[in-house]
Amino acid sequence: IMSTYQAASGAGQPGMDELKEGTRAVLSGELEVAKNDVFAHPLPFNVIPHIDKFQENGYTKEEMKVTWETRKICSLPDDFPVSCTAVRIPTYRAHSESIVVETELPVDIAAARKALDEAPGLKLVDNTDEMKYPMPLTATGQYDVEVGRLRKSLVFGDNGLEFFVSGDQLLRGAALNAVLVAEAMVENESIKAKSAVDA
Repeated sequence: IMSTYQAASGAGQPGMDELKEGTRAVLSGELEVAKNDVFAHPLPFNVIPHIDKFQENGYTKEEMKVTWETRKICSLPDDFPVSCTAVRIPTYRAHSESIVVETELPVDIAAARKALDEAPGLKLVDNTDEMKYPMPLTATGQYDVEVGRLRKSLVFGDNGLEFFVSGDQLLRGAALNAVLVAEAMVENESIKAKSAVDA
């Protein structure tokens, strides 16, 4: 289960321009609410739970794309349960994701941290005492995907892991961020994915 928080740059330069101009217009007092042409609603000072066209199943095309790409990249069967909500946020670059994974075996948080810290393409940013965690601001322009906020899931208990990732989607694909994290943890056996048969 994941929610993606996607930057204006996901809609290309026109999206970034609309965010910049709309923010300027509102802050200068020129407009009370920004105009929108690129996005379904004004993006400055707002979040929009709608990216791409809505499908018959209630999900958007972007949400289904993340679902399909996750299954494909992880070599999962077509009926493996993956769910995504895609939200457009008022940042210029770097997408983020909040991810909840149900595992077959109990999660060892220390082992998960170690696996992620050693995985190529990932950067562990996970020190809540020092308020260090993944953010679009720190992930922008970085090739490595930031991962942090690791914790056992309140929903799945010992057999669940929750975490947050941020990555510059102009350098890495949006779905790839989550997949890199999952692959690193499975490869290092810090978690064992729940099989499609068990799902």
